[in-house]
Amino acid sequence: MPKQLHETPDPGTLETPPTWQIAAHAAESRKAEDIKVLDLREITSFADYFLVCSGANQRQIQAISDAVGAEMKKYGETPLSWEGFGTAEWVLMDYGDLIVHVFSDKARAYYDLERLWRHAKVVPVPALELP
Repeated sequence: MPKQLHETPDPGTLETPPTWQIAAHAAESRKAEDIKVLDLREITSFADYFLVCSGANQRQIQAISDAVGAEMKKYGETPLSWEGFGTAEWVLMDYGDLIVHVFSDKARAYYDLERLWRHAKVVPVPALELP
């Protein structure tokens, strides 16, 4: 059974984590592989962070994307756009300051965002803490 994240955050008792951390933990809960968070704040103005991860197959990529969407919604975050879910080779979820990329291994190697954005700082993702 996958790890469960917070039920519904209570603004009075729960400090809201950064959106990249919420998304990373949601992806981790569905066993996303090679999760990387890139800090783009010093190199571009269209987004602050990229979350890049991989899924083993179409169903897992869709499950990762669904988990990210559901968890972000709990914190009041809805995507400005969500693309690629049907084919699930590269799902892109645009949250404004955060762009989530869920790739198949083949698409991730082909587009190689980590190389394209190699000047971005890699942000360490803290371990998932369950309540």
